[in-house]
Amino acid sequence: MRGLEPTFQAYAWGSSTAIPEALGVVGDGEPVAEAWFGGHPSAPSLLSGAPREPVDAAIARDPEGLLGGDVLSRFGPQLPFLLKLIAAARPLSLQVHPSIELACDGYAREDDRGVPLDDPRRSYRDRNHKPELVYALSTFEALVGFRAPRRTAEILRGLEHPVARRLHRTVLADPTPTGVQAAFTYLVSDDSRPTPTEVADLADEFRARLAAGSPSPRTDRAVDLLERAYPGDPGAVTAVLLNPVTLRPGEALFVPAGAVHAYLSGFAVEIMANSDNVLRAGLTSKHVDIPELLRAVDCVAAPPIRIAPEHVYDATDVYYVPVDDFELSVTRVDGPGGVRLPGVGPRIVLCVEGGVVLHSATGQELRLEAGRSAFVPAADGQLRAAGAGCVVQASVP
Repeated sequence: MRGLEPTFQAYAWGSSTAIPEALGVVGDGEPVAEAWFGGHPSAPSLLSGAPREPVDAAIARDPEGLLGGDVLSRFGPQLPFLLKLIAAARPLSLQVHPSIELACDGYAREDDRGVPLDDPRRSYRDRNHKPELVYALSTFEALVGFRAPRRTAEILRGLEHPVARRLHRTVLADPTPTGVQAAFTYLVSDDSRPTPTEVADLADEFRARLAAGSPSPRTDRAVDLLERAYPGDPGAVTAVLLNPVTLRPGEALFVPAGAVHAYLSGFAVEIMANSDNVLRAGLTSKHVDIPELLRAVDCVAAPPIRIAPEHVYDATDVYYVPVDDFELSVTRVDGPGGVRLPGVGPRIVLCVEGGVVLHSATGQELRLEAGRSAFVPAADGQLRAAGAGCVVQASVP
């Protein structure tokens, strides 16, 4: 076991306080959007001690010992997951993550064009998919996946703006994935998207309806929030097409590859496949790639995938997801006797409350206070945690 030092991402939508306070570090007043715990080559975490080195470099030196034979044979010499803290003080981009097949194809095409990996115009940073699970540490608001077309039609009914009337006609005439795709494509494509003035005027109509007594105040508030954060961006109007989601602390949401989503606010743990592939449609100052996003997006209307935990080992909740790359467990520790943590193989353990001591099957001990984390190689075997606190653990099923 070795202590783990996260890397930070200072995206503009981040909170200046949530992650520094959670990790017990002094902030500088600038946004800290994400803390990464993992080995993705674009921002690998550092293993403390001697030698102090990036996780991916340590794995390259000893893949069998750190990953174990099973994980190594299934995923190659890399950690299959990436654990994050995410703190959104304002909405994130409207985005989709690709499947493995699209990621491999897109990565190869950008390589063939000679686009450097660190070029901000690059869409594919690796060849992997990026399904993800969000575990809320505070109230967490999001828009995820397409809602039923007839519900979208109900929300748009009575609005007079030409953009709203066109969307209403589109989903009412074809309440299928084809109609949803047509409405979404109209809003985000360069050759059809509403102008900034049209977006602002339509947002004003939603605001007026909200003040007068709306049939869908949640949607009206979402359009208002997004248009204020990104004035004139038609991505704000996509809120009428998407499912609103509110997670309370301890609740979890799974976002598969292909699911369009925009996180609005809140503080959470995120775990995902080891990827940094993001295809954006708007609500951002970063690179937007509409053709690739439209290739990747799944337009089938479906409710958000909330994951109920399975209670194991008395003190642990495990959030199982339908992918092979990762699973997340949350363990509450109370007492010197300790509790067993689930799983073996490579793991990252993050203490989010109190303080615990990790005990490995090989006799090692490591103390984690709130905000501290550890990388546990496969060779260390089963873990126990003693003390008084709460830890989240990323592992491989």
